[in-house]
Amino acid sequence: MPRILIAECKQEVSTFNPVPSRYDGFRIVRGEAMLDYHRGVAEEIGGALSVFDAAPSIELVPTVGVSSITSGGVLAADDFARLSGEFLERFRDAGPVDAVYFCLHGAMQADGENDPEGFLLQEARRIFGEEIPIVISLDLHGICTDRMLTHSDAAIVYHTYPHVDFFETGVRAARVLLKILSGQAKPVTARVNVPALVRGDELITETGSIRECIALAKQIEVSETGLAAAMMWGNPFTDVPELMSRSIVVMDGDETAAREHALALAGIFWKHHEKMQVPLTSLADAVRQAAEVTSGTIVMMDAADATSSGASGDSNAILAELLRQNYAGSALIPVVDPAAVQAALRAGIGATIRVLIGGSLDSARFQPVDVNARVRMLSDGKFLSESFGWHWDSGDTAVLEAGRITLIVGTKPVSLFDRSWFYAHGQDPQRFDLVVVKSPHCEPHMFADWCEKLINVDAPGSTSANLKSLGHTVCARPVFPLDDKVPFDPEVKIFRR
Repeated sequence: MPRILIAECKQEVSTFNPVPSRYDGFRIVRGEAMLDYHRGVAEEIGGALSVFDAAPSIELVPTVGVSSITSGGVLAADDFARLSGEFLERFRDAGPVDAVYFCLHGAMQADGENDPEGFLLQEARRIFGEEIPIVISLDLHGICTDRMLTHSDAAIVYHTYPHVDFFETGVRAARVLLKILSGQAKPVTARVNVPALVRGDELITETGSIRECIALAKQIEVSETGLAAAMMWGNPFTDVPELMSRSIVVMDGDETAAREHALALAGIFWKHHEKMQVPLTSLADAVRQAAEVTSGTIVMMDAADATSSGASGDSNAILAELLRQNYAGSALIPVVDPAAVQAALRAGIGATIRVLIGGSLDSARFQPVDVNARVRMLSDGKFLSESFGWHWDSGDTAVLEAGRITLIVGTKPVSLFDRSWFYAHGQDPQRFDLVVVKSPHCEPHMFADWCEKLINVDAPGSTSANLKSLGHTVCARPVFPLDDKVPFDPEVKIFRR
């Protein structure tokens, strides 16, 4: 009876968010509770379990499942030591295992450790030995390092952005792992690094030019010797040495095919890379454009404060500009500000309070805005995400009405790649003239399909698509778009076990 160990460690970090991530910012499930949890949610491990559960001869060895409640800043050193220590302790206590499925994100960073996932895989190898297969799954925004590929047998990566194939990725990972475990496959991995950091609509996998890479990756995977293929463009806000885009192809023993496919994927990506940037509109121009629209809803995409990409969530930049220009329409704006929430809680529903909004976490970028607002709603901030039914928690939350501006103010950052925080607090975005969306992309039906106009705003923030504004100091250079006339001389590196 083969014993398959299962572990999970997922976090996406913005190096430029000054607020460090902490241990208590993770959802942690242990032992059998980890399996129970994942059998109830459509994430990667749930997909893998659907495969493993169909094979009664397999004994599952659950260890610990760790996923950040929302993305954030660099993980503090002591908190990473505590987190990694728990993983390694459970690995040592697991006894002999025949294989490992490790569900990762790939864009984690800790104070003093720029490659936490690589560290965990390296230590897992020391504990479990060099012979057993280890298969990992990754977000295509992950940064798949040499150390990660050296200590794993195959990397399975999402095929969609916005991400909708969590469960399917786990299914693919489990099937590849079982092939390796049964001796039906001997993986060889080819990787090509591409010196580009990219953002924008061209990366939407259903409609953007990246779909050429995704289509080829899927073809490779279903070929006679194909096991896995992906184009990863990383998280440009995680400033670590190996930050860049890369193609990764895993074939069953066929090194020549792995090389050729990895080069082909990288070549297609490079062909399109220059247009993989977001056309941004200045704050002042964005508000002026919004004021000119007389019907329908304007959506202002403030991806610079995207909490799902690692930002702090406390930007008030658009609010400040709306007030400066005396915008006359109705507006719906999300923001994180614990002190403002506490003031609303003390005053109670129906009270009018004078309160400072924004700049409570990233005070170097955002100066508080003074508003008079009526407290319209108070909540504990617990709700289910619209996209996947996941449990999210913004902490104590207040809905404040400052003239025609409605503010949803949370105590803690929460992912904002759908409308659930709005809906959970009684706000329908379609009833406003203007809505601030703090995400680079949402599923089209949520905003893009019905709004009158969508404006990508060049606001300050730790996840700004204006990458030159962030101040990268660690990633390899030259790299597009931080540098001009970046050369691309593709080289293939082979990993095999």
